[in-house]
Amino acid sequence: MSNNFLFKSSPPSKTIPPPSPTRTTFSESLMDENIEIAESLIIKWSTDASSYVKIASLFHDDRSESKQFLNSVRDLQSAMKYFVTQKVASEKLVRAHTLMQMAMKRLEKEFYQILSANRACLDPESVSARSSRSSAARPSVSDLEDDESEDEFRVVGESVSEVERASMIVMADLKAIADCMIASGYGKECVKIYKIKRKSIIDEALYHLGVERLSLSKVQKSDWEVLELKVRKWLKAVEMAVKTLFYGERILCDSVFSASESIRESCFAEISRESAISLFEFPEMVAKIKKSPEKMFRMLDMYEALCDSWPEIESIFSYESTSVVRSQAVSSLVKLGEAVRTMLTDFETAIKKDTSKSPVPGGGVHPLTRYVMNYISLLADYSGVLADIVTDWPLILDSPLPESCFGSLESDDLVISTRIAQLILVLLCKLDGKTELYKDAALSYLFLANNLQYVVVKVRTSNLKLLLGEDWVTKHESKVKQYASNYERMGWNKVFSSLPENPTAEISLEQARDCCKKFNLAFAEAYRKQSAWIITDPKLRDEIKISVAKKLRSAYHEFYNKYRGKLRFGSESLVRYAPDDLGNYLSDLFYATRSAGSVSSSCSPSHPRGGQSH
Repeated sequence: MSNNFLFKSSPPSKTIPPPSPTRTTFSESLMDENIEIAESLIIKWSTDASSYVKIASLFHDDRSESKQFLNSVRDLQSAMKYFVTQKVASEKLVRAHTLMQMAMKRLEKEFYQILSANRACLDPESVSARSSRSSAARPSVSDLEDDESEDEFRVVGESVSEVERASMIVMADLKAIADCMIASGYGKECVKIYKIKRKSIIDEALYHLGVERLSLSKVQKSDWEVLELKVRKWLKAVEMAVKTLFYGERILCDSVFSASESIRESCFAEISRESAISLFEFPEMVAKIKKSPEKMFRMLDMYEALCDSWPEIESIFSYESTSVVRSQAVSSLVKLGEAVRTMLTDFETAIKKDTSKSPVPGGGVHPLTRYVMNYISLLADYSGVLADIVTDWPLILDSPLPESCFGSLESDDLVISTRIAQLILVLLCKLDGKTELYKDAALSYLFLANNLQYVVVKVRTSNLKLLLGEDWVTKHESKVKQYASNYERMGWNKVFSSLPENPTAEISLEQARDCCKKFNLAFAEAYRKQSAWIITDPKLRDEIKISVAKKLRSAYHEFYNKYRGKLRFGSESLVRYAPDDLGNYLSDLFYATRSAGSVSSSCSPSHPRGGQSH
């Protein structure tokens, strides 16, 4: 408790005459009366009084008495100022000063008790809800002094909940005490109590939200699995911390210490700065760990969370004394952005440097394709954040990508669209190089068709379509059809060429017999070989099967009808397949199973689905 109580008096004036004896006597008697009234109430509630008063609260039961107490303190202060300016007997000033100290000691105790006993009413969520209502009807002690105000308290015509109402009353009491103590020159004592109690509330709340105070070395030494769990906790905590915890504390601090802007600022800075810096420093520490592609999405999550919270951060920590908090949040955003750009570069480099030398069995989708496209489709979900990160980051292309590929996209979309298109282009170029691992040209085209179809489907069924546009999808779908057409031409060329070029032209039976043998051999070989091949996409698989079957039936039908009864070897027909059988055999292809059956050129197989040889 401060023993120094200073009053500022006006400098002496040579022209002001001394007050008249009558006036002085009347004023003194009024001041004496103020002291007498104040003394009775202050001594009654003195902390050295009865045991009941020591545990009772001035602001709990009879609220009219709390109002009288505060008014008595103000009157006492007026009397002290009068005695100083009038140079009245020092014993009166000493008496008034002693009473003031007793009153401040009581108010200090009340302030502490209210803060301690009303944590539920003063929790940030309640305070935040209270602040969302109109401030037009903020309560004061005088508002709540009678029963009618207690029962009918409303905000702008809207009933408030019991919790909000209790919060309003408690905040009004704290403000009334703070106003009185600050006006009496005891603001330092009041602020000290407030800082200790509310700082512990913030620290405890962040602890329960799962926010830890970690050093950079500890973060860098943590396994990613452990650190990722901490990141997940931080992501859940940051919105609550900013939009409820710190926001509620700022509202509470501004309300309680509304009488002094400098006290409001210093008080809020003292209770929040350290915790807020610790909260916003964590993303920067994570951004400094060893980079790898799987870590990018958590860093994008943190970047997005900070961006979403930035308007509130800027508003809540608007004071000059809390500028370091804003600076820390910005620093974390910068470091996260740098980390993401580094990982994007590393990701592209990793695609280019992929060294897998084993061909995918059956020409299926390469693991690199699945990994890259799954990764890129996830990146597309962060397009807004990525656009912000890469906007001023120059992209170096081996050859420029035509803007026509992207249709009509917004400029912000075009920035990230170009990045995504570049990554896919790098992948497709890498896949094109892997066709050299296949000795069969038809299988290499099937490999390209499979992989590009996977890319196109991934784009069409994800947010990538919004970034790349319909024109990009259409262009690459056409390329899939081109690869499929090349596969058909290379994979079935021997089968088609074994039949007469003009199926209606007359040829000798010997020539027909030769064509039949060649067709049987070619079809059996094509079926045997391609029964181990795969087309992973059902739609593409059906399209290729239908296309091949249609062309085979068209070419074979005339030949079959014309020579099926004429080409025999002894009692056995040389014509092994009816046109419908060809479709049945083709239906077994492209599932990458050798158990689909084998076709013999010298014997007549029974089709697994019941087809008969002819």
